Amino acid sequence: MAAPSPRTPHHPSASAPPAADRIAGGPITVDDVREAHKILSGVSRATAMEGSRYLSGLVGAPVHLKCENLQRTGSFKIRGAYVRIAGLSAQERAAGVVAASAGNHAQGVALAASLLGVRSTVFMPVGAPLPKVAATREYGAEVRLEGQVVDETLAAAEEYARRTGAVFIHPFDHRDIIAGQGTVGLEILEQCPEVRSIVVGVGGGGLAAGVALAVKALRPDVKVIGVQAAGAACYPPSLAAGRPVAVEGLSTMADGIKVGRPGEVTFEIVRELVDEVRTVSEDELSSALLLCLERAKLVVEPAGASPVAALLADPESFEGPVVAVLSGGNVDPLLMQRILRFGMAAGGRYLSLRLRLTDRPGALETMLGVLTVVDANVLDIGHVRTDPRLGLTEVEVELHLETKGPAHCAEVRAALSGAGYAVAE
Repeated sequence: MAAPSPRTPHHPSASAPPAADRIAGGPITVDDVREAHKILSGVSRATAMEGSRYLSGLVGAPVHLKCENLQRTGSFKIRGAYVRIAGLSAQERAAGVVAASAGNHAQGVALAASLLGVRSTVFMPVGAPLPKVAATREYGAEVRLEGQVVDETLAAAEEYARRTGAVFIHPFDHRDIIAGQGTVGLEILEQCPEVRSIVVGVGGGGLAAGVALAVKALRPDVKVIGVQAAGAACYPPSLAAGRPVAVEGLSTMADGIKVGRPGEVTFEIVRELVDEVRTVSEDELSSALLLCLERAKLVVEPAGASPVAALLADPESFEGPVVAVLSGGNVDPLLMQRILRFGMAAGGRYLSLRLRLTDRPGALETMLGVLTVVDANVLDIGHVRTDPRLGLTEVEVELHLETKGPAHCAEVRAALSGAGYAVAE
């Protein structure tokens, strides 16, 4: 399979007959993925495959990062969205398309529709990050902010589709979407023919289903391993029940894979072809994001870092060479700041402490001298003087410190305790 050529993109007009571009009905096959690859030629990028010496050392075999965070719109979503919209009839294109998303799918649909000359409306939650809202508008979509959570936003988009006749573009549960996402798998086999394991994040399952469908048809010996956030893991109970099961109370920083129920189409493919679905914790996600930034120099969103989180959690369980798909890099800067601090804390490189001092001149300087001796870098200091828990001559100090790892954190605590300070976290 040849990589897409860097020629000028082909943008069919709204009136052009899409029959040649439409993926045929029936069961999805690798031929559908190959057809999707032709449709995407000159539209999506054949993203880079970067080696990771650090992860390779942990796994004991080569580990490569498939950088879909460097794809157009910052994620793999442009692949499926473009194939889906390219397959619409002239009448369907004239009616326009509508989607609901908090981020990556929104941008993928907006750009794909713009390239194909189709009007798009994208519903986003009221609290969607401003950079993602702005990017979706810049890609050509009309953005409507409705609903406090994605389910409410989705309902608004579906109602709009019923009322206007616009075609609803599902984020994952459609054959054209799955075939488009499967082109990632074709590229992996071309770029790393010796691959033995492919690790991919799983939300609704569009990417995992597409990759597994393409890879297993051509290389059934290659393992495809899905990864979900533990706080939003709908696939383990669904696979156990043998049918899609909805889970509630979703809680994860990885909003790109925060999906409460598998798709009907994606579930069947994942159940048949994906070898295993694992879960990772919030600590593991934040540590993975920090590793991608520091070691690989790649900005990756939490969902995109989930395969790396799985490698960090149990590196020896993967047969190499391994390809980890970094599915997206669209992370809000404010969220990135919080995640990095969370990741540093999880790795023992950020320490937050509270302790009490006698409120007298020189007390703070003395305490800081203890920290200087143990080489802890003070990032921030806060004072509380008016809490009823405090004595008349006491002040509570909150410290935020940069440290060098778990052993150094223990050394800092021991030094403060040894100097007579009562330390709380």
